[in-house]
Amino acid sequence: MRILMVGAGGVGTAITRIAARRSFFAHMVVADYDRTRAESAVTGLGANEDRFTAARLDASDTAGVRAALAEHRCDVLLNATDPRFVMPLFEAALAERAHYLDMAMSLSRPHPSRPYEECGVKLGDAQFARSAEWEAADRLALVGMGVEPGLSDVFARHASDALFDEIEEIGVRDGANLVVDGYAFAPTFNIWTTIEECLNPPVVYEEARGWFTTAPFSEPEVFDFPEGIGPVECVNVEHEEVLLVPRWLKARRVTFKYGLGDEFIGVLRTLRKLGLDRTEPVSVAGPAGTVSVSPRNVVAACLPDPASLGDRMHGKTCAGTWVKGTKDGRPREVYLYQVVDNQWSMREYGSQAVVWQTAVNPVAALELVASGAWQGRGVLGPEAMPPEPFLDLLPEYGAPWGMREQ
Repeated sequence: MRILMVGAGGVGTAITRIAARRSFFAHMVVADYDRTRAESAVTGLGANEDRFTAARLDASDTAGVRAALAEHRCDVLLNATDPRFVMPLFEAALAERAHYLDMAMSLSRPHPSRPYEECGVKLGDAQFARSAEWEAADRLALVGMGVEPGLSDVFARHASDALFDEIEEIGVRDGANLVVDGYAFAPTFNIWTTIEECLNPPVVYEEARGWFTTAPFSEPEVFDFPEGIGPVECVNVEHEEVLLVPRWLKARRVTFKYGLGDEFIGVLRTLRKLGLDRTEPVSVAGPAGTVSVSPRNVVAACLPDPASLGDRMHGKTCAGTWVKGTKDGRPREVYLYQVVDNQWSMREYGSQAVVWQTAVNPVAALELVASGAWQGRGVLGPEAMPPEPFLDLLPEYGAPWGMREQ
């Protein structure tokens, strides 16, 4: 397997450090708009550094991505960029007949008149609309294969296959007790993506109603996270699992709730009030004349790079899937989860916990594709794959998972 990975930020860099310890692929090209960042991601990988090549590449340039796939003879494109670049990379892979994997899906667009009641364009709609073309090309586009979405969806499939006869609700619940010293406000993940998913109308699925939307930060609940994290208030947030799970699994209700905290929610609401969440450029006077900038990009530029925060962070992060239903005629409720301690991920990989936990899952998925344990054609989510090979492989990566009966 020869891989073109586009995006050498925190997650992309963590991917190189994880993948360098595995032997399933022959070569990985690490490409980024900033060549220096790509070169930094492949530096210091030890004896395996010769299996990596750094390159400069614009993720929005479909023709350039196609040329890179052909030049380096890559049979897989791994998308480690933010969701703005999903479609040009997705289309380039299809055009070059390469398999494709991403961790976030094509962007949504709120309903024009009823954004908090009805779905407009949903996450992933643009990709699923092309599934027949991927099937005809005999190629796999494995979408939403990070931690959430990704591992959380694998947990949902495992619960459906092995733990329940009927499922009332599948609810992804994400929480942490991470603290970043020295900053009044420092998100632990890409702020551009965080603003997108937290301020868009959250989607909920109900079997009797289908997909519908609600207001941001709605339906707060306190969820008790394992391994010392404890109770965290979680709220509805737009996320891919709600759009993926019902395509393959039967459940009366599917939700995603994120433990953000009052301060974080307050900052996001302020950004919305001030229009600083906007992606459309505005004109700003500068020393050399008027320039056009996106307010959201300015916010991102003013905040620390999440990948650089590891040395200042302490605590744990937890990703997991809560499932409620019946087994053998009896009520059952479980939480399938994975906890990563920032001290461990920094010591072992030099990557902070949130980006490391996101990065490990696409690498493990590619290993299963390389071995043939995961196969498919078309645009598929993690729910379409057998969960046991993936869950069995995770401990080899230092990423064990657990299950708690609720």
